[in-house]
Amino acid sequence: MDLNLPQFISRYITKRTESLFFEDLKKNTQELIERVAGKRVLVIGGAGTIGSSFIKALLPFRPDSLYVVDLSENGLTELTRDLRSAAGMYVPSEYKTYPIDFGGRVFEKLFRQVGPFDIVANFAAHKHVRSEKDAYSIEAMVENNVLKNYRLLALLEQQPPQHFFCVSTDKATNPVNVMGASKKLMEELLLAHADHLPITTARFANVAFSNGSLLAGFLERLQKRQPLSSPIDVRRYFVSPEESGQLCLLACLLGCSGEIFFPKLAAEQMMTFSDIAVALLHELGLEPELCTTEEEARQKAKQLGSGDKHWPVFFFRSDTSGEKPYEEFFAEDELVVWDRFEALGVVQPVQRSTPEQMAMAMGELEQLFARNDLKKADWVAWLRRYVPGFHHKETGKSLDQRM
Repeated sequence: MDLNLPQFISRYITKRTESLFFEDLKKNTQELIERVAGKRVLVIGGAGTIGSSFIKALLPFRPDSLYVVDLSENGLTELTRDLRSAAGMYVPSEYKTYPIDFGGRVFEKLFRQVGPFDIVANFAAHKHVRSEKDAYSIEAMVENNVLKNYRLLALLEQQPPQHFFCVSTDKATNPVNVMGASKKLMEELLLAHADHLPITTARFANVAFSNGSLLAGFLERLQKRQPLSSPIDVRRYFVSPEESGQLCLLACLLGCSGEIFFPKLAAEQMMTFSDIAVALLHELGLEPELCTTEEEARQKAKQLGSGDKHWPVFFFRSDTSGEKPYEEFFAEDELVVWDRFEALGVVQPVQRSTPEQMAMAMGELEQLFARNDLKKADWVAWLRRYVPGFHHKETGKSLDQRM
């Protein structure tokens, strides 16, 4: 495909010719230099789209060392090739990548023996709504998004960094799915420790064409000559991959402990996935051919010839569990500071749980993991206890049942 992806994102999705955070970065350049130059950095989940974008935003400020941990060995390999191949990219001489689980024994050994680190940023997360299909997927999600962060906090308290950042999601605001509820609980866990650890987090818009996203799936479908499929009624905010890393850099280094950052975006900037699918096809010189069923779309894709200019698409109304029709970055009961940054809002939580309350919740969580009889409904009920405002949307259908 002859596609300039950054240009397409700028023109049709973010509709910005420069980064949303250009002015905030420019205004705070000297402070960012002072907080990064010569420092030791650990990035967890650094091979993903947001983690790798954070690394690229961080490196121009010249840290002394960079350690990157991620479960994806292939992702770490590509990250290294990307950094080493980019013209003008600074990579510190002490740069190491490790394909290990940040909740496991090897990571703990690495942290204790190689640390302390000045900056720790965690991007390792289960981020898909589809990961709530049953009790097994929910248990894995809650363990990764919540319990492993609890163990990480215990390590950080022994070797405190100057800055600790952990990524959240817009879906943590008034959550309707287990992923959002697990991230809201993660926020509560982090903020409970914000009085004695320098902790910040950020709620995100969708990152355009991030790894595993529906938009990245469009490119895969086109390369495999398969139909495009998306909901027609789900509206989302979008930032570019570059902006995602910059947002996290600003939140990590310039935030006060206990703050939650989000991008200042207006409601009219939300887009549907179906609109982006149509724009992408037009950019490639193709026309969408609307189909009424998945099977019709598959059959028409099977019949595509090399010169065909019409591409089968299947657009539908969302009917899967946990899908929210629009995004929110803050709730009505949260205090928001609007004037500190040009393009960032800052949530100041009005009330926090205590470390003791969170320790009790984590103890219950460990007991739940020891059981073999839990159903999805049991996990939803437990999360409702600890995430007030969690109103789960259950339809009995999973995204795994969609193309």
